[in-house]
Amino acid sequence: MKKGHQITMKEIAKKLGVSVSTISRALKDSPELHPETKRRIVEMAKEMNYQPNLLAQSLRISRTKTLGVIVPEITSHFFASCISGIQDYANKRGYNVMICQSNESIEQEKANIKTLVATQVDALLISLSRETNHFEHLDELYSREIPFVLFDRVHEEMPVSKITFNDTGGAYQVTKHLLETGRKRIMYISGPEDLYISKKRKEGYLKALAEFGINEKDELIKVTDLTLEGNLKVAQEIIEMNPRPDGVFCMIDPLAVDVLTYWKSKGIRIPQDMALAGFTNNPTSAVVEPPLTTVSQPGYEMGKLAVSHLLDQLDGLTSDDPISIVLETTLVPRQSTAQL
Repeated sequence: MKKGHQITMKEIAKKLGVSVSTISRALKDSPELHPETKRRIVEMAKEMNYQPNLLAQSLRISRTKTLGVIVPEITSHFFASCISGIQDYANKRGYNVMICQSNESIEQEKANIKTLVATQVDALLISLSRETNHFEHLDELYSREIPFVLFDRVHEEMPVSKITFNDTGGAYQVTKHLLETGRKRIMYISGPEDLYISKKRKEGYLKALAEFGINEKDELIKVTDLTLEGNLKVAQEIIEMNPRPDGVFCMIDPLAVDVLTYWKSKGIRIPQDMALAGFTNNPTSAVVEPPLTTVSQPGYEMGKLAVSHLLDQLDGLTSDDPISIVLETTLVPRQSTAQL
């Protein structure tokens, strides 16, 4: 080891075969960990001469008054709303905002983080890409004690604050609505299964089915990569099914719009032949024909809450302990699921 090298939590974690977050919790004497685990970690930290990252701590005092924001896509209405909330509230607190988009790429997400950290932003707000299914880059941020908050698309195991929607509740609402309008064979079209929102919305779908005494059927759950090609492939597969579903719940509105457009081109009548619903209340959902039933998410409010909590932590107005804030959603019924 080089002379003067400063041991990191990541190196202790590698030595003991545990996560960086476990090391951090142990060194903060978290009651969540088993006493023997904490003892082993503390002893190893002493043995390796671990010292807290004084540079990171000094940077918190000597600030740039700039925050970094990473979203999957800036052009999305939902993420644009989140960014508006972040910018408005950050500016009121005297902070500037640097915005990057990952373009749904984990490699671009990593590059964005590297760039923002190099420019010495005070902290980060991150919504993960749909490709993000491993999290070493977040572990490294955490190990370097760079403050960050996750929002909307999060990693559940990362011990930082998270701002999410009640995705399970929203999916339950829309599936229950389809059932209450007389549909009995309801399909869920999911995005990539590693995505937090994919899993949570599937949970809500299954919860509603169970409440109505309907068993889960594998053929009624389909997965798309959320590209146009992938979405149209699923739309074609559905109209070739025998029997077809009589109701379809799409994980997000852009997916539902792709399905609707394709079905109409093939002569499928909505809602007469199949009902269709989305999630996020994208402006497009209200102007397509027929207008799409969806679930509204207050993106502006999410952005405002995410940045206000992060700044409160930076300014010492609240504890550094991670919290989870869950925002409620609202069902928006429209003609695409009208009762027959």
